[in-house]
Amino acid sequence: MKTLLRGGVVLTPSILSPATAADPAAPVATALLVDDDRVLAVGPEAEARADDADEVVELDGALVTPGFSDAHVHLTMTGQGLDGVDLSGTRSVAEALSLVEQAARRTRGRPIYAHSWDETRWVEQRPVTAAELDRATYGGVVYMPRVDAHSASVSSAMATVARVRDLDGWDGVGVVRRDAFAAVTNAFTSAITDVDRERYLDLALRSAASRGLTLLHETGASHLTSHDDIRHVLEVGRRPGVPDVVTYWGELADDPATASEVAEFLGVLGLAGDLCADGSFGSFTAHLQEHYAEQPHTGYGYLTVEQVRDHAIACTRAGLQAGGHVIGDAALRTMAEGFRAAAEVVGVEAVRACRHRWEHVELPDAEVVSVMAELGIWASVQPMFDGLWGGEDGMYAARLGIERALRAVPLRTLLDAGVPLALGSDSPVTPLGPWAAVRAGVWHHNPEQRLTVAEAVHAHTRAGYQLAGLEGGELVAGAPATYVVWDDGAGGPVETGPDGLPVLDAPDHPLPVARRTVVSGRTAYQREGA
Repeated sequence: MKTLLRGGVVLTPSILSPATAADPAAPVATALLVDDDRVLAVGPEAEARADDADEVVELDGALVTPGFSDAHVHLTMTGQGLDGVDLSGTRSVAEALSLVEQAARRTRGRPIYAHSWDETRWVEQRPVTAAELDRATYGGVVYMPRVDAHSASVSSAMATVARVRDLDGWDGVGVVRRDAFAAVTNAFTSAITDVDRERYLDLALRSAASRGLTLLHETGASHLTSHDDIRHVLEVGRRPGVPDVVTYWGELADDPATASEVAEFLGVLGLAGDLCADGSFGSFTAHLQEHYAEQPHTGYGYLTVEQVRDHAIACTRAGLQAGGHVIGDAALRTMAEGFRAAAEVVGVEAVRACRHRWEHVELPDAEVVSVMAELGIWASVQPMFDGLWGGEDGMYAARLGIERALRAVPLRTLLDAGVPLALGSDSPVTPLGPWAAVRAGVWHHNPEQRLTVAEAVHAHTRAGYQLAGLEGGELVAGAPATYVVWDDGAGGPVETGPDGLPVLDAPDHPLPVARRTVVSGRTAYQREGA
């Protein structure tokens, strides 16, 4: 069935591609013709013929973009968060405990998942204790991960179930980090049934589609989830009428046969994702070369140069993507040295051919950036990390000092050096929402690190498909009919410039709202009343 969408603004590769500059004299495409699951044509409305279509959709000035990709998500955790107690808006320990207590009364003794708290936004400037959670829930099981998902507050019952009291990272009061955090997370998630997971994944995928996301990169690892979970995520993401899903598993390998065996068993594209080289700034676990501004230590490095080297060699020889979660400058040095050593063994071109990927890449120095560019390593980055915590008075400045905070999430530095960027959310760490990430990239707290709207949109659409080795993420003849129709949320057109790109001329500029999301010709989301 041929469908013609006309009378809008359609973003084409000539506008979004970083390799070509848009011709300001060229007419903006206003029509899109699709035939079932493929794009037939895109261009000025004058070139589109309504009599060639079985259905004509009047856009009334709406914006049409390729489907967006989120290059780093945790889908079961995202759905669990949508079903749990969201603490992201709380401003005090008392307010957070009140929400937890209300949940305890509703759930009548069932385990409670309360998430996304940030003690730097609480007046008390401290985490919740186990004793406080015990009182609020009458001794219930509570798992309460911090917003960065690298530490958590837990009730005494949760600590007992996970047997954390003799593990590294247990503070004796109710906060878990490192090994203790992994133990608590595994204990809590092991109780999730297939029925629970199905519900969580349905919530997450519907939420993603409603935000114009058509491809999601699931980035699992054993400290966060399980083999059963990653396989379930992939199975659900293959169903028609939902966003596509690709999966990665964070696990070290030291020989190609082992790497291939694990990847084939799980159906993943690579042993990357949340293979942690370090932790996070918020939990004081990212690995730094110099002390944290607030604490006299440098965080934690979880991998050695030799482990990184052997892992990169094994994955490269197996034809898999390697990589990992890496945030602090010391951890990034370890990754760079390991990958450089691997390239000396297998060759630079072999490394480049695999599209290896590093997650977050928040504090790289010039040498690290150079290695990434030389070896073709992708940076899977989250602009909202700077948007929420960057700047001279944000959490990053408190943790790192202003100078390092303004160097964090260096989008412009990476892009100008030739490091390919793919944008994402790390949901549920930051909410699903590509336009918020685009705006954060355009309005980075450090003006020297800002992207253009075109660069940010490309990094959140086509680039995510390229990183996964997939076609899509662009509207050209022959491409999958995967696209999103956007308006201002009230049915009116999105404000766009002469090039057709949305105007985002302030850090709080209103964002486009998805009207309809289509994945390979099937509607994944249609806003009610639109």
